[in-house]
Amino acid sequence: MQIHPIVTRRLYVQIADQIRSLIDSGEAAPGSRLPPERDLARQLGVSRPSLREAIIALEVEGLLEVRVGSGIFVAPPRRRAPRGRIAAIAEATGPFELIRARQTIEGECAALAARAATPAQVAAIREAHLRYRKATRRHHNPLDADRLFHVRVAEASGNSAFVLVVQTLWDQRMGPLYLALERKLEYPRMGADTLIEHGAILAAIERRDARAARLAMRRHMDLTRKRYSKEFRK
Repeated sequence: MQIHPIVTRRLYVQIADQIRSLIDSGEAAPGSRLPPERDLARQLGVSRPSLREAIIALEVEGLLEVRVGSGIFVAPPRRRAPRGRIAAIAEATGPFELIRARQTIEGECAALAARAATPAQVAAIREAHLRYRKATRRHHNPLDADRLFHVRVAEASGNSAFVLVVQTLWDQRMGPLYLALERKLEYPRMGADTLIEHGAILAAIERRDARAARLAMRRHMDLTRKRYSKEFRK
């Protein structure tokens, strides 16, 4: 008797498999447009964030083409991504999973930072915020400065385990699905909103207001989620 391990597969992978089967069977022909996200999510009985992750995974795989402002199309026949890359996509943490995790963990980091940060650590957060501001003003990609700001807040929490977790989450954030979604939504253009939200977090930490710092960080992550949920078809 052969026993196979039970594998719990991420929801977005299951959704992607169902859409992929429609493409493979010819029910969704090359060049055809899929229903709008809202309708497709309703038909599949899933949340739009989970569907968004599946769509991005299939685009990275080369099966779909997302045209912001037009819709989601089945890509013309072409060689798919190598099997190893497809496997890596299926193992990647979805962008919205990461955002939910960051909202909880980094919210607590901000609250602890407001209580425990040394003057030098507050200055380091302020400097990271300034670097982000400079990057957005120069129309540079502010990703490095964005990461630095969040790591500095974690460091100011006084808990080295939180620092490790935040760094790990940011490493996951550099995965293929997250980066593909950011490219689609032109991440650098979100800089002005993020700058304001970072400023609110910094201000609360400077005031030593733990509750406000937690809420500001959680609000920042919630607004990030909403920006990443922007409709592909208008």
